[in-house]
Amino acid sequence: MKRREFITLLVGAATTWPFGARAQQPVMPVVGYLRSGGDVPNATTLAAFHKGLNEVGYVEGRNVAIEYRGTDQYDQLVAQAADLVRIPVAVIFAVASANAVQAAMTVTKTIPIVFANGSDPVRLGFVASLNRPGGNATGVSFFTGTLAAKRLELLRELAPTATKIAFLVNPANPRSAGDVSEIQAAARGVGQDVIILRASTMDELEAAFVDALDQRVGALLVNGDGFFNQSGNHIAVLAARHQIPASYTSREYIEAGGLM
Repeated sequence: MKRREFITLLVGAATTWPFGARAQQPVMPVVGYLRSGGDVPNATTLAAFHKGLNEVGYVEGRNVAIEYRGTDQYDQLVAQAADLVRIPVAVIFAVASANAVQAAMTVTKTIPIVFANGSDPVRLGFVASLNRPGGNATGVSFFTGTLAAKRLELLRELAPTATKIAFLVNPANPRSAGDVSEIQAAARGVGQDVIILRASTMDELEAAFVDALDQRVGALLVNGDGFFNQSGNHIAVLAARHQIPASYTSREYIEAGGLM
């Protein structure tokens, strides 16, 4: 081989080698983080999520990428889930409410979905059974939605003189109607008068507490909801301001000054 041809071949190999080497490197997996209740992830949940990833050797930005999506507009969740599928992500973590899980399941039957919320995944059709989920969804349920009767019982013990107990729900949440039915059934079982308060915005939250005061509500149950979780500090402050003992669905409310 002539000297000129050798140099040309060497330069060509040096030019193309890095691209070939990069093509052989494993692609960094992408995890989709989909939440209802707002576009800012809950700090406690996010810290636990990163901790869990770290425990199995994944560090964001080093060997795994995370795409965050979230909204308090439930009708926009499907579009955001579809955006994650288009990326595409390797798995979707659906958190904060059953609506995030439902949105993810609407747009993909193949990408694994891992959920964490308070709903019964069997009743909602997310899994076939608890021990054999089937399909592409699995996860953790805290079953807060099925604890309506117990929460009502505890609140009645806490405020025995309360003739009226209010149940605060988000009407924009497709699951709220079923939750209202459950709490009303539980209330009828113990002869308790329950007032349904509805709010899906900050202004409506303020109005709901004024309404509770006008109706002489003696205690309050706050339903599990992504928007409510995002507004936990504000709700706890309103309950304290109006001196209404309230029961919540997660510890964040209590850390914000909530009662139970």
